[in-house]
Amino acid sequence: MPDSFINNEPSLFTIEAMEPCHIAVFNKSDFDQLLANDQAFKDWFYQTAIQKLLSHSKRLLSFIKNKPMERYQELIAQQPAIFQRVPQRYIASYLGITPVSLSRIRNRKVF
Repeated sequence: MPDSFINNEPSLFTIEAMEPCHIAVFNKSDFDQLLANDQAFKDWFYQTAIQKLLSHSKRLLSFIKNKPMERYQELIAQQPAIFQRVPQRYIASYLGITPVSLSRIRNRKVF
């Protein structure tokens, strides 16, 4: 996704917001100018990019080392309210499983 913006190419996918949100819209030249001329924006962007990189790395590692049940339990621990706000099919997709598999995991009794 960021590569399409940086390389000035069409994105291969879209993102749909599930809740009301605020977004910032920049064209490439305005963005480049902000990075070059606004140290506060540059610092904010750098910190945000680092946090996103760490978050994506952690999620990728979870997919590599954890089973679906463990990913489900991690999500409950990190984002318990998400289960009230987001339809199950999207949660299943985020976890890399089918809605049927998510239903089975949710119905298991874990001791």
